[in-house]
Amino acid sequence: MTGGADQAPADATTADRTTGDPAAANGASADEPLRVSTLEIFFDLVFAFTLTQLTAVLASSLTWLAVAQVLLVFGLIWWMYGAYAWLTNSRPPVHTAERVLLLVGMAGFLVIGIAIPRGFERYGVVLGLGYLVVVLVHSGLYYRVNANILLVAPFNIGSAVLVTIAGLLHGPDGTASAASYALWATALAVQLGAPLVVHPAGRFELRAGHFSERHNAMVIVAIGESVAAIGIAAAGPAGHGPVSWRLLAGAVLGLAVAAALWWLVFGTGEEERAEQVLSQSSADRRTALALSAYFYGNIPLLLGLVSLAAGIAREVVQAAGGQTPAAGSLASLGQAALLAAGAALFLAGNVIIRWQLGIGHLRVRAAAAGAALATIPVGVFGGLVVQLVLVAAVLIAPLVVEGQIAARRAAARTAGASAGGDGAG
Repeated sequence: MTGGADQAPADATTADRTTGDPAAANGASADEPLRVSTLEIFFDLVFAFTLTQLTAVLASSLTWLAVAQVLLVFGLIWWMYGAYAWLTNSRPPVHTAERVLLLVGMAGFLVIGIAIPRGFERYGVVLGLGYLVVVLVHSGLYYRVNANILLVAPFNIGSAVLVTIAGLLHGPDGTASAASYALWATALAVQLGAPLVVHPAGRFELRAGHFSERHNAMVIVAIGESVAAIGIAAAGPAGHGPVSWRLLAGAVLGLAVAAALWWLVFGTGEEERAEQVLSQSSADRRTALALSAYFYGNIPLLLGLVSLAAGIAREVVQAAGGQTPAAGSLASLGQAALLAAGAALFLAGNVIIRWQLGIGHLRVRAAAAGAALATIPVGVFGGLVVQLVLVAAVLIAPLVVEGQIAARRAAARTAGASAGGDGAG
């Protein structure tokens, strides 16, 4: 997995940076095999911590304001995660200086994660400064490989400055003002609009194998971190008072849901097909797929994961305290919607990725996303544990149906081959 990263490429020359050819900077072809390094996986673990902090925000306060905060923060950190993925795809961090700087960038993400729960209160400036560190380290490292980053860096730096200024605009009680939220929204618009002004095609090359493997590693790390978040939420209360079978059931069902998510993405050979499509695409097409499938497609997928983990964490904490939202109440509706929307978003993201790459079944998983939303009434009136059972079943159903379809097609091919052989005879 790390073999390609263990060979140190030559330092980028001024000529290489000027031409914007990262392959030349590495002294290798852009199609040369490159595997994800252990340092990159370490980076993904720190990034996943920020996702668990977003999960904590939703789990502790299920309001529209909390949802808005999660969307704003996620949009910015996901943009910069993608930026670092493109960076290490251009040149792996094998030199000491590059590794140290990458660790500094990780420290920036760690500070962001620590600040997230109060990022729209008194920790707003801390979050902004952490984000500025992430942006500056990325720009400096990327310039060593490709000078075209200077076209994109002003958008990233400007966005980080806006977030930092937003952290200064809070009321006497420490909560963010309307102007602060406006600056956050502007910062997100600045970054998401950057590809429309400076299109990466022709300026930034991609190694297909590494890019696909890196995003797959990030997704599995995020799924694992979500299980850890649920386990931590259950473990604390489990150490006090009598045994809560409802708590244990919620935690085990959470693991079942996470296992189904893993199987949907990794259990059917989808990642190999995705890498093959990316590898066989032209350079411009590869860049377009990197944005449409891996960047935009993973947005609903990861937000769905955050939402699911938050809903399950709320359930296990309430189970530990013997609390149950009244059937039909707004509280029960909110929690049921959190679970259902999480499953639906994850499936929708997976469908978008498959659609963009032209791999796998779409209708079965799209139908499952609609079925996930249909579990909301069950959660409102029957309880979250019952809804969790249904959500797990909805996530497993596409795997069963697709397996049956594959079996029928294989049988048809065998029958056709046998008929052809008989006719030839």
